[in-house]
Amino acid sequence: MKGLVLSGGNGVRLRPLTHTRAKQLVPVANKPVLFYGLESLKAAGITDVGIIVGDTREEIQRAVTDGSSFGLKVTYIEQEAPLGIAHAVLAAEDFLGDGPFVVYLGDNLLLRGFAPALRKFEEGQLNCQILLSRVAEPNRFGVALVDGDRVIKLEEKPLVPTSDLALVGVYFLDKNIFQAARAIKPSGRGELEITDALQWLLDHGFAVGFEIVKGWWKDTGQLQDLLEANRLVLDSLPPRLAGQIQGTSQVEFKVVLEPGSQVVNSTIRGPALIGKDSQIINSYVGPFTSIGDNCRLENCEVEHSILMNGCHITHVGTRITDSLLGENCRVFCLNQRPRACRLMLGDNSQLEMAD
Repeated sequence: MKGLVLSGGNGVRLRPLTHTRAKQLVPVANKPVLFYGLESLKAAGITDVGIIVGDTREEIQRAVTDGSSFGLKVTYIEQEAPLGIAHAVLAAEDFLGDGPFVVYLGDNLLLRGFAPALRKFEEGQLNCQILLSRVAEPNRFGVALVDGDRVIKLEEKPLVPTSDLALVGVYFLDKNIFQAARAIKPSGRGELEITDALQWLLDHGFAVGFEIVKGWWKDTGQLQDLLEANRLVLDSLPPRLAGQIQGTSQVEFKVVLEPGSQVVNSTIRGPALIGKDSQIINSYVGPFTSIGDNCRLENCEVEHSILMNGCHITHVGTRITDSLLGENCRVFCLNQRPRACRLMLGDNSQLEMAD
């Protein structure tokens, strides 16, 4: 069985960060989101993987290379534009061939992977199997209406959802999906929607099964979802203190200090992750924070945030929370004044905070 990972798309909801990087390479717990999906494919026994790429092809290819570091063989497949999941499947038809395959959206995270659901698909003689998860805002997703063990109807981002069961970004398909994708028309947003293609399969008598995901699933397309995914992954990491803890520092609960990191006269309250060769000086790092490699925090407070490699935050009197800072950001204050702030900064940004 082959895998198809979608890593095109413009990441509009994560701008300005995605002006300078692929959304699938934004880190969760210091690891690009895309890597979690590739690891899930390998864990499920799928090693021949196509990656759909677009404008960010070079960046994705530099990060993944030939896939050997994941135990995979990777083929890169160009999609002319982000014209929908069903369009991407058609773009990969030559690669996928006549056998069954898995489609995995590259900005999704599944706590337990999908190996059990894959086994069920292989044993169930289905043409398609979808994964579903109950969500609070179903109008943001493709939605499935089910009755017992049957899928009744599928809709893409309905204004008035008939169900709270969202389609998780993993689809198990056979070759009949190509016929379905050719038969449908672009939606109002100009895309070939996978929900329309799956509905076509239902309408034409093909066997479409479903399974409700156990454990958490996150579509990391928005800041709050990235932070929530970061929180969940950090909470699952075993503590490991490979860096140096100096002076009056306190390191509490689940904390990972990578080699070369230094904590000087500071408090780290986990779950938290401090990357390699980073320095935390006279500062506070609160729960659910991941700090990348080669960062420096001095005289500041940060919690529930993601700081990418090379960030420097110095002499900031306001606690930084619920924030995402791109690589090599600089944040410092001209005059300190304690008040909360919320930030999402792209790579190489510099922010001066004054009264």
